[in-house]
Amino acid sequence: MPNKAKWRDSAELLVRFGVPISLLALSLLFVSTGWLRWALVVTLPLLLIAIWDFFQRKHTLRRNYPLLARIRWIMEDLRPFARAYVVEGDLEGRPFNHDERSLVYARAKGQLDSHPFGTELDVYSEEYEWLAHSIIPNEQAPTEWRVNVGSSQCSQPYSASLLNISAMSFGSLSANAIMALNKGAAVGGFYHDTGEGGLSRYHRSHGGDLVWEIGSGYFGCRNSDGSFNPEKFAETASDPQVKMVEIKLSQGAKPGHGGVLPGPKVTREIAEARGVPIGRDVVSPAAHSTFSTPIGLLEWAVQLRQMSGGKPVGIKLCVGKPHEVFALCKAMIETGIRLDYIVVDGAEGGTGAAPVEFSNRVGMPLREGLILVRNALVGTGLKDEIKIAAAGKVHSGAGLAMNFGLGADWCNAGRAFMFALGCVQSMQCHTDRCPTGITTQDATRQRGLVVPTKTERVARFQRHTLHALREMVVAMGLDNPWQIEPCHISERQNSARSDTIDNIYGFIEDGQLVSDPESTQYARDWTAAQAHSFGEAICRQ
Repeated sequence: MPNKAKWRDSAELLVRFGVPISLLALSLLFVSTGWLRWALVVTLPLLLIAIWDFFQRKHTLRRNYPLLARIRWIMEDLRPFARAYVVEGDLEGRPFNHDERSLVYARAKGQLDSHPFGTELDVYSEEYEWLAHSIIPNEQAPTEWRVNVGSSQCSQPYSASLLNISAMSFGSLSANAIMALNKGAAVGGFYHDTGEGGLSRYHRSHGGDLVWEIGSGYFGCRNSDGSFNPEKFAETASDPQVKMVEIKLSQGAKPGHGGVLPGPKVTREIAEARGVPIGRDVVSPAAHSTFSTPIGLLEWAVQLRQMSGGKPVGIKLCVGKPHEVFALCKAMIETGIRLDYIVVDGAEGGTGAAPVEFSNRVGMPLREGLILVRNALVGTGLKDEIKIAAAGKVHSGAGLAMNFGLGADWCNAGRAFMFALGCVQSMQCHTDRCPTGITTQDATRQRGLVVPTKTERVARFQRHTLHALREMVVAMGLDNPWQIEPCHISERQNSARSDTIDNIYGFIEDGQLVSDPESTQYARDWTAAQAHSFGEAICRQ
């Protein structure tokens, strides 16, 4: 045993100091043979690094294993790429696996998007779900559909495409990315959501339709103290390029969480778009200051609609407490005020960085959130006037079809359009070191994103994905995607049993929440909801 320990200690010393000693010996060898220049160029910098590592006090590994320990940091940096291109199987990557990314890339580039040799999914596992096709496909179905957004209280309804660009702010995305997305939207005839970071010059650069998102920071329409400024809002909302206004209550990546944009990141262009001082920290509160109750939210929505000239005004939220959604419905019934649309953002959504606890443990996934909002509007008789949009990992025609079957009137996508721009899912969005120039303000990285080329990819991806949706509708024998019902969607519960969605989740009838709430699964939440407060009216047992 003593001999074993002695050899182990010797090996440990060799590993720890072998590299620096070898570099020193190599330097001396080069010097003795007259190759001084090569000694200095090749070995001396590494030797100096090793010496620095040995004496620095910040990192234990580098202090104990000079130079050699740096391999760990190199491997950490390379890990996402090695995992994506070498280690992962086609269906293993997250948030999007290789097959999902490849589908978007192929459609964006106009390449063949077919898959050979059958599905790679295990059709007898819970990962498989399917749409019911028809023996008699409807080849006479229209080649394109659009949805009219705007209640009876809206004087400028908007005809929206069935797939649009989800909210992504300038600042989170680069100027070139914003321009490519907006020009792609203009070419393809769909809309581009600004995100909560304000309406920048780059959003206006190519005339694509815009949905202006207003978050709790009121960027682009705020006073110096961060409060809402009606005059600034009216000026921007009257722009013909702005087609709808969206009040952001929460987002899938970090629902219920505010944010801080550090002063060093507030450049002149970002300050201009957001209406904030250059170089100063910018705070996005977790909650809005313009309202605190359901009725207050509706009254503010009416003001926004009037100040915008009658354009549709809606909300975006990741569903949290069900009674709060019902409270909003009760407020609409009590006041007679109608929102024009609701965007349901699933907890699986998110184009930027968020605290890991929020990404992993807060917020309702899209399927459950979409069903709940659908049931809330149908159950209160409001669905005919208020449209629903779905957002959260939407990237394919099949995904669109399933969302329509659960109650959506159209869908929004964020990361899928980032893939169309060339995103490689390097997971560097929050570091300002995005290798594809999409989520960085670094001009040298942005130059790699060529706007005219990426414009074509954005428009092409959207067009081919909607074509795939039409093929799904045709195969199901339907006239349009709004005819897809929960009974047309099946999923596995285990290897021996599957069922249709309507037998797994509860879908309530028109007006049922008002006429007979006790017969629904929402009886307790409906009772807890109150039009005058987002709080609960009863203590839940």
